[in-house]
Amino acid sequence: MFLSDAGMRSAMLKHTLIHPKINEVLGRAGHHAKILIADGNYPASTTLGPNAELVSLNLTPGIVNCVDVLKAILSAIPIEVVNTMGIPADDPYSLQGDPPIWAQYREILDDYNVSAKLTPIPKWDFYNAVASREHVLTIQTAEQALWANILLSVGVRKVGE
Repeated sequence: MFLSDAGMRSAMLKHTLIHPKINEVLGRAGHHAKILIADGNYPASTTLGPNAELVSLNLTPGIVNCVDVLKAILSAIPIEVVNTMGIPADDPYSLQGDPPIWAQYREILDDYNVSAKLTPIPKWDFYNAVASREHVLTIQTAEQALWANILLSVGVRKVGE
């Protein structure tokens, strides 16, 4: 924040994301780069792609959560693909339908006018996508909801944005 000539406070950034390392990585990321927002159970340190950086925001269980990180990311960059880790058919949780956090993600995507639909991909395909060279950032959260991992692919800015 700084004071303008008129004495009014103004923000340097036009989005809500203020984490310096995350902004640095996003600033270098290009079209199709992948960003993982990982829940508290995800093995983030052992599944990084060869070009990815890890930012750990897991302070205490539930703080910071995936929902808050998703909102901050969506305020900063365009997204063209949104994947969650699909639940294997042999997992007992698969009988319960979509995890509740997926409904929250869909609402947030709508709120931020993201046209991409939340699409689950099979668990092992999800891990392979994270291990790819397109993966540039994992943000490890302390999210406690099950199946909350969300993988975003960077889109393109439109003229005037």
